[in-house]
Amino acid sequence: MRWEYEPHTFVLARDPAGHTTSAFAPDFWLPDHDRYVEVTTMDQRLVTRKNRKLRQLRALHPHVDVTLIYQRDYLALLAKYGLEPPEQHVAASRSVPATEPLGLLGLHLSEDPRRALPGGSVA
Repeated sequence: MRWEYEPHTFVLARDPAGHTTSAFAPDFWLPDHDRYVEVTTMDQRLVTRKNRKLRQLRALHPHVDVTLIYQRDYLALLAKYGLEPPEQHVAASRSVPATEPLGLLGLHLSEDPRRALPGGSVA
């Protein structure tokens, strides 16, 4: 699967002089699916801020498709494919499962994600 890391930044607010005061740059762009993916952390303060920016982005740019993946979703994907979570997240993997089903991207991924190729492609 082709992907790009933070290739676009969307302006959310400007000051009276026209300078950007708030912006949102989703983590990944999946060009073959015309979709952005934002991965967030468990720090609730950061999650709240990111959710707010995502709501602003959707209001200003309704044509932009962004999927938000929470840390619990990321950890569940690691478990699903038999990959070890990073050491600092082992305790977090025991948290409550995501309310959204995995496969939230609605994309067909390689059977073996460990076959990832350099440059963001999957074999």
